[in-house]
Amino acid sequence: MKALVNICRILVGGLFIFSGFIKLNDPLGFSYKLQEYFSYDVLDLPVFMPYALGISVFVVVFEVILGVFLLIGYKPKFTVWSLLGMIVFFTFLTFYAAYFDKVKDCGCFGDFLKLTPWQSFGKDVILLVLILVLFVGKRHIKPILSTFGLTLGALLSFIACLWFAYHVLMHLPTFDFRAYKIGDNLQKNMQLPADAKDAIIDYHWTYTLDGKEKVITDRGRGPKTYDKIIGVETETVQEGDVPKIQDFSIESEDEDLTQQFLDTEKLVMIVSYNLDKAEVDGMAKLKAMSDEAKKNGYTVMGLTASGTDKKREIQDAYNLDAEFYLCDEKVLKTIVRANPGVVILEKGTVTQKVHWNDIDDLEFSKQ
Repeated sequence: MKALVNICRILVGGLFIFSGFIKLNDPLGFSYKLQEYFSYDVLDLPVFMPYALGISVFVVVFEVILGVFLLIGYKPKFTVWSLLGMIVFFTFLTFYAAYFDKVKDCGCFGDFLKLTPWQSFGKDVILLVLILVLFVGKRHIKPILSTFGLTLGALLSFIACLWFAYHVLMHLPTFDFRAYKIGDNLQKNMQLPADAKDAIIDYHWTYTLDGKEKVITDRGRGPKTYDKIIGVETETVQEGDVPKIQDFSIESEDEDLTQQFLDTEKLVMIVSYNLDKAEVDGMAKLKAMSDEAKKNGYTVMGLTASGTDKKREIQDAYNLDAEFYLCDEKVLKTIVRANPGVVILEKGTVTQKVHWNDIDDLEFSKQ
């Protein structure tokens, strides 16, 4: 039993630290996922949506800390009870999301590893079993440090987690796993590779022939002869590959300008998913940055999901000589974890990306 508990201790502790750190690297992204869970379509708990970021930071820090506590043997009773409570809640949440098909990506490992809700539920069931072993054998969880060492290790872990969360919120995630990271070409990420798999879909046709109801299954052609088609149901046998970027676009009121801007040699994109919620200090920095970029031959434009009136209001308020174009809010939140943020492209390739706090760090190549 002692050996089994120690194996489970290492597995659970390591996974909680890894999973928590991945989300701690991007607490703002995890808060967006929590808002999805809190929405009317999922848990119908909109009262928590304004507090999603605070809840996000608390959950991911607590997740990492519990993993550390378990590995070093600090307060084993509290740690095991907390782990059990957390995994029971997560198991319920992932089952609910999977069974009712509410959320397509659980967000357990952020953008590093995409799991379907059913895959995440299976992972949580395994963790639940491992934690139950720890619960039964918690007397075998012994500290690996002295009392002072345990207290110091726990305190330093907590401080490090809080500092890291603050750092990535005030700047950008240290590790970027999204399809808009520095070095990625957006045009390439919007295309499927040559070896991409197609979706395989079965069509179940219900029809009548000679007055009798029949059903056939094929890949979409339907019955050759029939009196009447009653209905058809589809079943996905194999999911097809999809591009890394599926819904990025740059639109004016009249046309789609995506290709034109992605072909631009030197492009500065000011990204603000919602101009009403944009940080005032950040918006105030844009004028000087925009003027410097234009002086060096860059095209400067903005992307937002806000309406025309708000765009004009912002342009006037901050004296911005940059046209704002329309893009989906969720996409803009994915591009850069800041409001506003700045992304520099060279023919569709991301060369620089900064939080508004770091606008002064941008470098513009001379003409």
